Amino acid sequence: MSSSAQKHDVFQAIADPTRREVLRLLAEKERPISEITAHFPMSRTAIAKHLQVLSEAELVSGQKVGREKIYRLHPEPLTELKQWLSFYEKFWENKLSILKHIVENPSDHSIGLIEREDRHK
Repeated sequence: MSSSAQKHDVFQAIADPTRREVLRLLAEKERPISEITAHFPMSRTAIAKHLQVLSEAELVSGQKVGREKIYRLHPEPLTELKQWLSFYEKFWENKLSILKHIVENPSDHSIGLIEREDRHK
């Protein structure tokens, strides 16, 4: 499969700040490319390329209405991202809990046990 035909995944699609902003705009309402382009200091062609990446990741779709294509958000693929992030959220919550314990109990020597138990989970 050639790189141009290869589908982008959600992580690639949201890696770019312009594409994240396009998603935010489309979360507000469906928009034609001309309205999306008006929010950025770049050409319509550049925005069309960003929309193509988002379309390949199945985050947006466009429907031809008259002379324009109207784009809409499909947030369902973001569930994959949410699941991936939830692992790290739990990881950091655990680390912050340990830190809180250390700060609140500076003379407690059982922290080594907590850290070792954490590594075995």
